[in-house]
Amino acid sequence: MVELTTLRSAVAAHIHDGDVVAMEGFTHLIPFAAGHEVIRQGRKNLTLVRMTPDIIYDQMIGAGCARRLVFSWGGNPGVGSLHRLRDAVEHDWPAPLELEEHGHGALANAYVAGASNLPFAVLRAYAGSDLPKYNHRIKFVECPFTGEKLAAVPAVRPDVALIHAQKADRKGNVLLWGILGVQKEAVLAAKRAIVTVEEVVDDLNAWPNACILPSWTLSAVCCVPGGAHPSYAHGYYDRDNRFYQAWDSISRTRETFQKWLERHILRTADFEEFRRVLQQESPEGLR
Repeated sequence: MVELTTLRSAVAAHIHDGDVVAMEGFTHLIPFAAGHEVIRQGRKNLTLVRMTPDIIYDQMIGAGCARRLVFSWGGNPGVGSLHRLRDAVEHDWPAPLELEEHGHGALANAYVAGASNLPFAVLRAYAGSDLPKYNHRIKFVECPFTGEKLAAVPAVRPDVALIHAQKADRKGNVLLWGILGVQKEAVLAAKRAIVTVEEVVDDLNAWPNACILPSWTLSAVCCVPGGAHPSYAHGYYDRDNRFYQAWDSISRTRETFQKWLERHILRTADFEEFRRVLQQESPEGLR
C-alpha cells in the first residue's frame, strides 16, 4: 500500500546505498527536492539513471552519491557543461564515475522494456553511430521474421524511481500533466517508487484516463510544494532560468561547489528551508 509520508521518511525507508535510482522528469517536474534529500541522507555508490542528467545529477555526483551513470545526454540546458560530472569523469573527484551512454530512443525503450517485464528492448538505432564502440551493452540482433539487423539494449529496472507531479489524492493516486517524459515507465519498471507532489487533495477531479499512476504503482507520496524548482511545474510555477545560469559559476570549481552544497543542502533541514535560503541570495551568485 502506498504511504503518504514525509520526503525524509520516504528516502530513509526506500533508498539504500548501492541502489539503482532513476529520477525522471522532462523539462519540467524534475524531482530536485528528492535529489537533495538523497544528498542530505548521505547515500553512496548509487547507479543513477536519467534520460537527460542535468543540474540535479550534477549536484548528486559532486556530493559523492554516485558510482555509475546511465544516461542519454548530459548538460546544463541552455548553458553548457555539467562541471561536477566532468570533474568526476576526468579526475575521479569526488569519486570515479562509470558511464553508460545511450541515445534517447534507446533509453526510453529500455524503460518500456523494464515496465513490460522484458529482458531487453529492440529498436532501429545506432546506424552510423560510434556509441556501440564505447557502450558494450548495446548489441545487435537479427529479426527472426525479416532478417533485419536491429539494436538491442538491456531493460532498465531501477530499485527506486523518483518523480515529481502536480497532485495526489489522499489514497495516493497521482495526477501529472504537461510535457511528459518517461515518468510513468520509470515508475512501472521500478521495484519501489517515491512521488513528490505540489499538493494533496481530496478529489483529483481527473478527466477520463488521466490518472496514469494509480496508488498501487507507488511506495510513497510526499507533499513537497515547489519540489521541482528550479525546473517548472506546469500550472504551478515557471522555470527559474536565473538558477540554471548561475549554476555554471557555482559548480565550476570544487571550492565554490562545496561552499554552495554545505550552505544550501547539508545545513538545511528540508527543501522548504533550502528555498528560504535560496531566496536570500543575490541574483548574481546564488551562493
